[in-house]
Amino acid sequence: MDHQDDWTGGSDETRQAEPPGRQPVFNLPGVLVTSIAILFVLYLVESLPLDAQEREQMLFYMAFSPLRYVYPLAEQGLEWLWTPVTYSLLHGGIEHLLFNTLWLMAFGAPVARRIGVFRYVVFWMLSAAAGAFFHAALHWGEPTVLIGASGVVSALMGAACRFAFPAHGGFSRMDGHLYPRQSLLGALGNRTVAVFTALWFLGNILIALGLPLVGAGAGEIAWDAHIGGFLFGYLLFGFFDPVPDRRRSIL
Repeated sequence: MDHQDDWTGGSDETRQAEPPGRQPVFNLPGVLVTSIAILFVLYLVESLPLDAQEREQMLFYMAFSPLRYVYPLAEQGLEWLWTPVTYSLLHGGIEHLLFNTLWLMAFGAPVARRIGVFRYVVFWMLSAAAGAFFHAALHWGEPTVLIGASGVVSALMGAACRFAFPAHGGFSRMDGHLYPRQSLLGALGNRTVAVFTALWFLGNILIALGLPLVGAGAGEIAWDAHIGGFLFGYLLFGFFDPVPDRRRSIL
């Protein structure tokens, strides 16, 4: 959500590039549709055909747990290598999946349009790992089991804060990818970004303190993975952005 530097509506070239008229609500990039399809397919595999033992095995091979890293890596399988990413493809229930899908559609669309398929895939993997290890840092050696795309969704939110919020206010899911990237501090100069970020962090802090905000108990919500993902997306988006920053600000 950071697309600034005296940006009030875009350059003439950018405005001409914006498609005229209203866009379909579900006009999503192909890579985003594929991501959502994978999440739903894995949820069906996990919840329908598997018995309890098979589901435990699926969690063992795909879910993230800080406990793995207490033991010598050479003495265990390679699950420690891919589970910091694959956990983001699993969900604990249909509400969890639908909630993440809605946010993924909202914030993943402008990011995917802007950075393209390859960068999007790399961004997903690294942001998932960032959320996982931020969680691990606070739960080192504990047998917690982390699943869900919330850390990645949070990273996409952070990334969108660097470019997808017009200076005049609001959030542009369809055309936000056309705006220039703002600097780290410049994005927070956008009132919409500042308010959104403050409320988002406040919500996660309240969850950390034990206040359930969304149906499930606070203990079931990985607020730390959310924060790790958001910080990754906000602070490091510049490394993924193919669009030059007009002011050449850091990241």
